[in-house]
Amino acid sequence: MPESKTRKKKTQSVDPAFAARVAKSAESEGKPTPRWLVPTMLTLMLVGLVWIVVYYLTGNRVGGGFPIPAIGAWNLAVGFALIIAGFGLTPKWR
Repeated sequence: MPESKTRKKKTQSVDPAFAARVAKSAESEGKPTPRWLVPTMLTLMLVGLVWIVVYYLTGNRVGGGFPIPAIGAWNLAVGFALIIAGFGLTPKWR
């Protein structure tokens, strides 16, 4: 019986810049998570949440709401900025 022809695999050329990025990402994956990262991340998220809750609970009082009455509704921005900063640390967590 005749043998079938063997298929030759196509060789793919790899971009050197891409290979360097892959090697760098593989190298960084081996590093452990810093011990301060998770507590800092969770603290920022919880403080932001508490900031917003306190503002909403005290917002109807005369003179504005706590935590900082002078900035008024910008207290929401401060709370959300803290939460976003906490979420900004999550990609570094392994």
